[in-house]
Amino acid sequence: MPEKYRDLYTPRKCSYTNRLITAKDHASVQINFCRVDNEGRMIKDKSQNITVAVCGFVRGKAQGDAAINSLATDAGLLKNVV
Repeated sequence: MPEKYRDLYTPRKCSYTNRLITAKDHASVQINFCRVDNEGRMIKDKSQNITVAVCGFVRGKAQGDAAINSLATDAGLLKNVV
């Protein structure tokens, strides 16, 4: 039975701007936030993790920190951050 055609590279999208992150965007980052319990230990369930990708365009405009703060606030990880 022949295998289906699969791409070797699937591009990601920026979580903040929805821009496509290309293979040549070496300034982009992907950060995984994990949930913690009351004692500050990581919850082992991988479905609890939140993945955020920020493209190099945002980081090049010096907006990376604001983008991550905004995404973390929307996910409920931060409170009272301007």
